[in-house]
Amino acid sequence: MPDQSVDQNRRLTVAVLGLGAMGLPMARRLSQDFAVRGFDIDPARRALAAVDGAADCRTAREAASAADVVLVAVRNGEQLEQALLGGEGVVAVMPAGAVVLLTSTVGVEAVRAVADRLAGTGVALVDAPLSGGPLRAAQGDLLILVGGDPSDVAGARPVLDALGSTVTVVGRRPGDGQAVKTVNQLLCGVHIAAAAEALALAAALGLDGPATLEALQAGAAGSFMLGNRGPRMLEAYDEGGAEVLSRLDIFVKDLGIVGDATRRLGVPSPVAAAAEQLFLLGQAQGLGAEDDSAVIRVLAPERRL
Repeated sequence: MPDQSVDQNRRLTVAVLGLGAMGLPMARRLSQDFAVRGFDIDPARRALAAVDGAADCRTAREAASAADVVLVAVRNGEQLEQALLGGEGVVAVMPAGAVVLLTSTVGVEAVRAVADRLAGTGVALVDAPLSGGPLRAAQGDLLILVGGDPSDVAGARPVLDALGSTVTVVGRRPGDGQAVKTVNQLLCGVHIAAAAEALALAAALGLDGPATLEALQAGAAGSFMLGNRGPRMLEAYDEGGAEVLSRLDIFVKDLGIVGDATRRLGVPSPVAAAAEQLFLLGQAQGLGAEDDSAVIRVLAPERRL
């Protein structure tokens, strides 16, 4: 639970652990309002964060030792546990009353296991998975789904408000944010896969890609994912492909989390399972590091749009 005696007028110190595709723009955004301490295993990423005012910390412990809020942007539950509680885990050096703000999608079970281990350490965990991509992260325009004790959420609230235009508290326990994000990623993965199938069919029918997209978006078939990923699917065939805003292998991970949850709970999810297979095929074909819009190349290997 955060120390309520802390001077609320004091500038918060925020450590950002993980300066990847999302961590770096979040660190840049937070540097406008807070004292930011950045850590990544890649010195080049730390240098990029330092350009915008973040302190360049050589270890995660160095970054976290003086932080009020430690924002963690990792890939999976194993990395989360290692970052917080491993041999060089940061919880051991965090001040009492500090808050860990988890922004990654790692699944309900992983978050609750870590939260249980943090009990009694004096360090709180706020579960806050994000949706929106790097551009919106830099603009403070993210959707953030928050689960945590209300007093802990209050301690992280200035950081949440700086990053998100929509900050929705969905539950009082760490893991509740992950639960809603799991549902969100089921829908997003299915929508991207459906957009890829639709545009692959349009190509086979000899239709003009941009004109088809414009027509579809004007009617009932329109969706955020079609409007956002559709133009990038047309770019997926260009030299270098579309700009990588969300890696394809992220949806392999996230739809894997969806599959684990549905199997554990006995909820049939045939459509999500089919979408997961499409992304797995893309990864197997070497598209994992490309933008997730490149999944269309699994269905239509050659550009015809």
